[in-house]
Amino acid sequence: MGGGGQKEEAGEPGSGKAAGVYTWEEVQKHRSRRDQWLVVNRKVYNISQWARRHPGGSHVISHYAGEDATEAFTAFHPDQTFVQKFLKPLQIGELAETEPSQDGNKDAAIIQDFKTLRSELEKEGLFRAKPLFYCLHLGHILLLEALAWIMVSYWGTSWTLTLLCAAMLATSQAQAGWLQHDFGHLSVFNKSKWNHLVHKFVIGHLKGAAASWWNHLHFNHHAKPNVLSKDPDVNMSGIFVLGSVQPVEYGIKKIKHLPYNHQHQYFFLLGPPLLIPIIFNLQVLHVMISRRNWVDLIWYLSFYARFFSCYLPLYGFFGSVALIMFVRFLESHWFVWVTQMNHLPMNIDHEKRRDWLTMQLQATCNIDQSFFNDWFSGHLNFQIEHHLFPTMPRHNYHLAAQRVRALCDKHGIPYQKKSLWRGMTDIVSSLKTSGDLWLDAYLHK
Repeated sequence: MGGGGQKEEAGEPGSGKAAGVYTWEEVQKHRSRRDQWLVVNRKVYNISQWARRHPGGSHVISHYAGEDATEAFTAFHPDQTFVQKFLKPLQIGELAETEPSQDGNKDAAIIQDFKTLRSELEKEGLFRAKPLFYCLHLGHILLLEALAWIMVSYWGTSWTLTLLCAAMLATSQAQAGWLQHDFGHLSVFNKSKWNHLVHKFVIGHLKGAAASWWNHLHFNHHAKPNVLSKDPDVNMSGIFVLGSVQPVEYGIKKIKHLPYNHQHQYFFLLGPPLLIPIIFNLQVLHVMISRRNWVDLIWYLSFYARFFSCYLPLYGFFGSVALIMFVRFLESHWFVWVTQMNHLPMNIDHEKRRDWLTMQLQATCNIDQSFFNDWFSGHLNFQIEHHLFPTMPRHNYHLAAQRVRALCDKHGIPYQKKSLWRGMTDIVSSLKTSGDLWLDAYLHK
């Protein structure tokens, strides 16, 4: 339906003909699984067929069906000129002149101020990476791996040295996890293809995981953080109930897969110990095999070929398997506490269609800066800045933080920052609060 009483035929998807003039009401009708439109910079695109070919995964782009995706588009794509050639054939029209640029609960003043801030940060070079930083980071990962093997090779495989070896390997794995995160977000090289290539090497050969699995999971999280049914990080498959909304819904429906009022206790048994050794490993294998992603599978197998060639002569087959599982066990604790302290205690709710700044700030918080906190968390103690600017190199987050906070203060948006200890304890306390809400609803509503 065209604006101003005009009715025009939309161009067919892939035709490149932009014939239509549309209202938001018309755009929002196209948000089903097989019929999806979205808006970027006031241009309307039909992504129904193309979503399945989207490099970031079909879900992440489908989350914005029927919505204005301009802010997400800007945040995820460092080279927007290159991406435009994929969008152009999908354009079917534009918004009517009488229509606002934003839809839903999005604040135009916040969007404009955030756009200005991003432009200023780009001009100041905060989106340019420092090669030396990443070379040193990769170097200390490789050094830890080499020292761990040299130690047990030359001085023996006693329990003490084996435990020390496992701790060093777990540290190397955790730090490699933060490094692959940088390449996955295209924040190191100017060319996306180089980021993708090195990402496959780091996550595949250094960590034994799959780039495609990580991309599809992690970009969904960034696109709609803490949004139930859209963010996979809060999809706990009925094991945990999170936030203040989901527990009440479960309670009213009398859903009791587990005693959720005790989830803050069984979290220590089911969360940190099992996520990487069991859940992630199974997910990675399933994704690679089901999608026939043989390139990722080769990188994945190269990690285990390297690991077992180093440790089979020292520990034998079963000893080597036990060693890598113990390394994964240690790494899993590190990963879970770091990643959950920024999100789990924050607002978790259904889709509210907020502007980018408001949505990200409601779902994220920061941890105090220190040399240890930066290293320990891979600079994800600046989770707010990372979520607002996912392609920004992490060594520049602290340079943007004060400006982001000033913008939040201007618009009355809470900007939360905690100590490392408080961030971790808030995970447990938030699980207890959610569990109590579930129990109250389960018993009394």
